Amino acid sequence: MSIPQSGGGPIENHAQLAEYLADGCKPPEDWRIGTEHEKFGYCRDTHLPLPYEGARSIRAMLEGMRDRHGWTEVAEQGKIIGLEKDGANISLEPGGQLELSGGPLETIHETCDEVNVHLREVKDVADDIGAGFIGLGAAPEWTHDQMDLMPKGRYKLMNAYMGRVGTMGRVMMRRTCTVQVNLDFGSEADMVQKMRVAVALQPVATALFANSPFFEGKPNGYKSLRSMVWRNLDASRTGTLPFIFEDGFGFERWVDYALDVPMYFVYRDGQYIDALGMSFRDFMDGKLPALPGETPTLSDWADHLTTAFPEARMKKFIEMRGADGGPWRRLCALPAFWVGLMYDQSALDGAWDLVKDWTAAQHDALRTAASVDGLQARVTGINMHDIARETLALSHAGLKARARAGAGGLVPDETHFLNALHESIESGKVPADELLEDYHGEWNGDLSRIYADYSY
Repeated sequence: MSIPQSGGGPIENHAQLAEYLADGCKPPEDWRIGTEHEKFGYCRDTHLPLPYEGARSIRAMLEGMRDRHGWTEVAEQGKIIGLEKDGANISLEPGGQLELSGGPLETIHETCDEVNVHLREVKDVADDIGAGFIGLGAAPEWTHDQMDLMPKGRYKLMNAYMGRVGTMGRVMMRRTCTVQVNLDFGSEADMVQKMRVAVALQPVATALFANSPFFEGKPNGYKSLRSMVWRNLDASRTGTLPFIFEDGFGFERWVDYALDVPMYFVYRDGQYIDALGMSFRDFMDGKLPALPGETPTLSDWADHLTTAFPEARMKKFIEMRGADGGPWRRLCALPAFWVGLMYDQSALDGAWDLVKDWTAAQHDALRTAASVDGLQARVTGINMHDIARETLALSHAGLKARARAGAGGLVPDETHFLNALHESIESGKVPADELLEDYHGEWNGDLSRIYADYSY
């Protein structure tokens, strides 16, 4: 989850809210790729999740990364809660999931190099303390009470609030992981087209990357339990956002949506001030109960934008949020999939042609069906496997047209990063299918085998 934003001055008029988003517009030559991925840490001998404190712990991992690999620590109330280096961040999700928020990079080659270096550094420290890390969309065995809540003020507030809305907020916080990519837009019109394609095709990403078929020690009936959890989190801040497909959608309409998302907090002087359920509109008028008479800054607005959790989220860039955390190869495949679609105009136009006639009901139904059935999902004449095949072909063509070479020019483009997805299209199997085959086959129902067979 996002770290506190900084650098924004006072908000003096409503127009600044949309201008903040519009400031994200960049010419294509300045478009970058920011990949984020989360993973679960555990004790190798017991398979229990890493606590925050102790010899084998999240704290020990962060300190080891700091001391061995040149990261600078980020602390809150005297406790290490993250790391920074070269434009990248390592942060903690609420249950101790370790997240790399990568730097803004030009190519998937660079993104994959960044992922590879990070996972090698993590393994170096983890091996020394007897820990392991695994990429899954949901914790396979652990209960809520077995996972420490990390010592971040934001999470303490969210934990209390999640108990009052929806049914799955606390599950999301502690027991899910994702991989996502953040991409740029060139103009308001470009943002609109990209947001529409992003939201419509998130179920395809959910299906292709589905990797959470287990929960509390047994199969759970979903290919992506993580996706189901997000559907039952908090209706006021999640979903497929039908308004983005309506005439007139743009930065101002996103502002109207975000203003209606209930607040979580205001960050002041290193402290998270409880603003749970309060209104940013009231804050604009100086009527926020948590800070009477005070009006927000652009940093407050930036923070508030991070508390909406739709399938694709706009800030000064667009976040693709539909995929489960997963195995090493798919950490590179996810950004490749979306870059191919979003950073080539022909591919983007082709993707819009695929989805432009879908209804709001179909968007919601596809989101549900993808989480249950993966590539086998069917919705009112839409065959997920067929749509995924067409979408992947567009992405492949987009990457080929980009022609961004790697390995000193020896690799002509970025298309090989899609190989894992092409294999899924050919076989009809996504990671969740492979996990279930192992569970019912070679593992003979022994889920503890997942750690040896699927850890990084």
